[in-house]
Amino acid sequence: MKDSHKLSVAPMMDWTDRHCRFFHRVLVPDAMLYTEMITADAIRFGKREALLGGHQQGGGDRNIVLQLGGACPESLAEAVRLAEPYEYAEYNLNVGCPSSRVQSGRFGAALMAEPPLVAELVAAMKSATAKPVSVKCRIGIDDMPIDAGLDAFAEAVIGGAVVGGGVDHLIIHARQAWLKGLSPKENRAVPPLNYARVYQLKTDFPAVPMSINGGFADGASIADALEKMDGVMVGRAAYQFPLHLRAWGEAVFANPAPAPDAIMAKMADYADAEVAKGARLIAITRHILGFAHGLAGARQWRRLLSEEAREDGANGDLIREAWAMLTAHQQRKAA
Repeated sequence: MKDSHKLSVAPMMDWTDRHCRFFHRVLVPDAMLYTEMITADAIRFGKREALLGGHQQGGGDRNIVLQLGGACPESLAEAVRLAEPYEYAEYNLNVGCPSSRVQSGRFGAALMAEPPLVAELVAAMKSATAKPVSVKCRIGIDDMPIDAGLDAFAEAVIGGAVVGGGVDHLIIHARQAWLKGLSPKENRAVPPLNYARVYQLKTDFPAVPMSINGGFADGASIADALEKMDGVMVGRAAYQFPLHLRAWGEAVFANPAPAPDAIMAKMADYADAEVAKGARLIAITRHILGFAHGLAGARQWRRLLSEEAREDGANGDLIREAWAMLTAHQQRKAA
């Protein structure tokens, strides 16, 4: 397992697109980043370049995992083969999403009820690549017993129940998913966190790299979890409070974090390049709104980057203007 998995940013639908990942890479150069979940059939039949491309610019980013959704071994294997030219570091199978749309396709968290099938899916993905294949799951679903049920799932997926199988890395969200009665949003907060169950799984299967996910929002809890696990995956807190993500990366990897001025300069240059290729500035600036969280001038920062970024012709200069405004606020406050 790569050291970059010590701290990773979770796959988040509608959030971790390629612009978001560029921003997070500037914030935490050493971390592992994940794409949004992309279904196998979208890769097979959709606009492949739009779905998979973009991260190779500037020499390529070798620490991005492509997360796939699906329940058909052949389709997932083909999706992996089609994704190989895009130089992702690893592939991940989504066995944790609780949305009704995902359930209707018989994948996501619903797959936790079918450990032998998940083992078959992992084996199919591994047959199409020499790169690592991981699974992101929950500690259980609905009334599934989180002791015997999670153990049975892990034994099938880790043990290689299918010839050629055997997952290379498990990422466990430390909440049970309730597929009936809770919305996806509620499933991210209502079921209680149970870190102890994840730690026990790691104890029971010590040879398998494992990361823990769910509720991490401060450096102390991340450091504590890394005493017991191989990695910590952060989600909404990392997205909403980018400066926190920057600090966590600096602490976990013991490398100096980029200065805020340098981060925003890179984002402005990136915006210029992307707008020149046809992107709208708002598609980029929506991901950096939280950068000013808790700072004087944050409201004006958000207004500039959410309203004026929608205007035709808006480019990286708006980010430079907003950053100069925010910096001036900080200087006045310090005076």
